[in-house]
Amino acid sequence: MSTIESYPQAFREIANEWIPLADGTRLAARMWMPVDAAAKPVPAILEYIPYRKRDGTAPRDAFIHPYFAGHGFASVRVDIRGSGESDGVLTDEYLPLELSDACEVIAWLARQPWCTGAVGMMGNSWGGFNALQVAALRPPALKAIITSCSTDDRYADDIHYMGGCLLNDNMKWASTMFSHNTRPPDPALAGEGWRESWLKRLEGSGLWIDTWLRHQRRDAFWKHGSVCEDFGAIQVPVFAVGGWADGYSNAIPRLLAGLKVPRLAWIGQWAHRYPHMSAPGPAVGFLQDAVRWWNHWLRGQDTGIMNGPMLRAYMQDYVPPRAYLPSVAGRWIGESAWPSANVTPQRWFLNAGRLERNAGRAAGLSIRSPLDTGLFAGRWCGHGLGPDLPTDQRAEDAGSLVFDSDLFAERVELLGAPVVELELSADKPQAMIAVRLNDIAPDGAVTRVTYGLLNLSHRDSHEFPEPLVPGRRYRVRVQLNDVGQAIEPGHRLRLAISTSYWPIAWSSPELATVTVHAGASVLDLPVRAPQASDAGAGLPPAVLPAPLAVTTLRAGGERRLVTRDVASGLSHVEVGDDQGLKRYDAIDLTMSSATEARYSIHPDRPESARAEVGWTVTMARGPWSIETRTRTVMTSTPTAFRLRATLDAWDGETRVASKEWDSTIPRDNV
Repeated sequence: MSTIESYPQAFREIANEWIPLADGTRLAARMWMPVDAAAKPVPAILEYIPYRKRDGTAPRDAFIHPYFAGHGFASVRVDIRGSGESDGVLTDEYLPLELSDACEVIAWLARQPWCTGAVGMMGNSWGGFNALQVAALRPPALKAIITSCSTDDRYADDIHYMGGCLLNDNMKWASTMFSHNTRPPDPALAGEGWRESWLKRLEGSGLWIDTWLRHQRRDAFWKHGSVCEDFGAIQVPVFAVGGWADGYSNAIPRLLAGLKVPRLAWIGQWAHRYPHMSAPGPAVGFLQDAVRWWNHWLRGQDTGIMNGPMLRAYMQDYVPPRAYLPSVAGRWIGESAWPSANVTPQRWFLNAGRLERNAGRAAGLSIRSPLDTGLFAGRWCGHGLGPDLPTDQRAEDAGSLVFDSDLFAERVELLGAPVVELELSADKPQAMIAVRLNDIAPDGAVTRVTYGLLNLSHRDSHEFPEPLVPGRRYRVRVQLNDVGQAIEPGHRLRLAISTSYWPIAWSSPELATVTVHAGASVLDLPVRAPQASDAGAGLPPAVLPAPLAVTTLRAGGERRLVTRDVASGLSHVEVGDDQGLKRYDAIDLTMSSATEARYSIHPDRPESARAEVGWTVTMARGPWSIETRTRTVMTSTPTAFRLRATLDAWDGETRVASKEWDSTIPRDNV
């Protein structure tokens, strides 16, 4: 990785520009563009997210937008309505108002005298989501998009639910936005009205987890913004990127298969980040190819960007299980189309304790996992910068049904989604299963390769779930997360099935025993034969613009602690993420943020499940200072979820807001 010292074109930065909307709202934008753009108009690239351009994402933005400006584009970073210095109040993600605002912003950019009228849109995570969603609305000036670490399906493959199971990251993410929404506009830009705007946010942003928990099935709430409902609505070229360690890589094969427009995709080894800042490494040259993409689709230049494979994927070599990995060995492979003719399903049968190529004798194998099975699963959506990856799975396997293969005699490469079909029954109307595909190394270490979850009441439909009939035999399909992974000679594969996966997913309402019928249940592995064309699929190393000037006044850090209290029987996972105390030198703003998340459960008591997340944020400049504290607690009974939350905010020594929430929400087949 190298740092860029100079660019083909000189550019300037506009720290803040107000973009007016039709209803009188102003959105705050930060812009980078060539110095001669007024005389020689250029295409514009929009990134549109709620994470505060002035401070929150400013260090990350410095690694993206100057590069585009230095290569002849106007790169524009806009805060969504109700975030940063933008007017208004933000009350949920991907609302119709957010998307219509984006269409207005795109039209405004296209009208500027420094713009050619061609606009691209890009983003990672939230910005990748709304790039897809805005593309489906077809604003005339939008000519192409880049979507990173996003999804086409807000119910099946987002941070809220997985296989119809409620994710604890749903609550963690809601708590993150609970904290983000308490932060004021910067008085240096917002002027005397900053405090009034802040108080409106504190009063009106709400507790998003309460809304999300009232939609426990795939209803119209989640269909909105899910572009998989109509891939044909997207009529502009799409470049989709993501990573195997991210929570969103499954969307990329679906986009490649479902879209009919020109499209490219990368899936690397990284977590929830842009590829040129990837973790785990190695980072790759995303900025260089993004410029080729924009020149091709916004300027009409034949840059050759469309001449390579449709999909470039990183085929990962074996890595011992570690909570943090600085890098992952492997190689890039290329596919000209997806689904690929180079991938063949290889069927394995779940026999009594064995994974074998032929069906064995029928046998009913029962499992009722301890509810704390899953303590070593890592995070649903990791960022790659701390201890968030799954560790050795032997403790998890002890609470699971396991099926082991013989030693592999030769290297086998997997690309795509393993699929399990299980013949099973349960003794309760509500139950879940977690299915993990593990790699057993010669030294006995067990690495999770991929996994999937299924709420068994959602076995046929996420929109119309139906309780199980206890004792009745069902055939269910569990699609595991897509993966690119090599299984080395001398290793074994293990399929592990548990009835709990805490704290990734909330537990079922009561203890349930699931019986899996061996001999009739199968695993289909997506086996890919290496291709000669893979040799040309590699990517250049990453380059980075110069970093933003930030002074660290107090270092932070991340931790993840797993404990069991043998007196109470409770198992605990504690996650801390302290960003330290930093000063943004150019604007003399000092800021800190820290979060603590705690998850606890008793192995035999579903009603013991508890999740708590707290945030503390400070901002200061000279005599001005603010502090906000938020806390959310979630518990449950067999019939309902209970939410309790608090918000407190101070302007200097004066507490300006103190709010409490306490709600009970019925469980709906979850």
